[in-house]
Amino acid sequence: MGEHLVATPLPRGAGSITSLTQANGFWRIPDTVEGVTDSESHPVTLLTSRHGIERTLVVVGSHDMTLDLIGNLLNKHEPKINLASSNVGSLGGLLALRKGTAHLAGSHLLDTETGEYNISYIDRYLPGIKVYLVTLVHREQGLIVAPGNPRSINGLEDLCRDGIRFVNRQSGSGTRILLDWQLGQLGIDPATINGYQREEYTHMAVAVDVLSGSGDVGMGIRAAAQALNLDFIPVTTERYDLLIPAVHYDNPLVQTFLEVLATREFKDQVLALGGYNVRETGRRLRI
Repeated sequence: MGEHLVATPLPRGAGSITSLTQANGFWRIPDTVEGVTDSESHPVTLLTSRHGIERTLVVVGSHDMTLDLIGNLLNKHEPKINLASSNVGSLGGLLALRKGTAHLAGSHLLDTETGEYNISYIDRYLPGIKVYLVTLVHREQGLIVAPGNPRSINGLEDLCRDGIRFVNRQSGSGTRILLDWQLGQLGIDPATINGYQREEYTHMAVAVDVLSGSGDVGMGIRAAAQALNLDFIPVTTERYDLLIPAVHYDNPLVQTFLEVLATREFKDQVLALGGYNVRETGRRLRI
């Protein structure tokens, strides 16, 4: 960011080979050390050119499938621009902007008192920082279930039924905040939901859990359910925004990103995913 380079960790575990193919570089941590802090310095082995890294746009925050579409379209521009995305939840995205470790953040944080998205959270977590709020999409949130809905789940009230296994999103994600508010409105105690503590970091991960049979139902977006031919029970429609600090707004990488956002090609691809509306895509507000 600016004169500094930042590193965004990629997922590890069973997908470590895939993570390596997506990486721009790596550093070796001695086997006697459990981890490193962001204040330490370490040599990094680059897997791509310095020029390639400098043409990488860093997006941190909530997961949305349309970001992958933008990444693909950005790669069609010359010189190529890479999109590095890290799914840490909406609140995690705001904290990354506060630390100066991302160009922009994806967020869909509902203010349960006003019904507005993101603005009150910007005031709370980014005080004194000028931010552009750019609407990406409106999208359907709901319950993802197996084809044919074999457990006869009709709404959030069914999550606390005996034998129902729920797949949740992580604490701090916009989906989790939305779910908790909806449960409160219905007077449902989260402690009565089997699987409430089981957390996934993306909508697709929730959908895969339902597809595999390891969960009966999960909270997520319609596009994730449709991608895996799962059934979907709508709960609400929400607005998903991109938050861009003013200090990065005129960055050529950011401006190219916004140009792609405004294209008919991008909007048509978004609509093809299902569960999205692009009526306000590209709308900008300075806060």
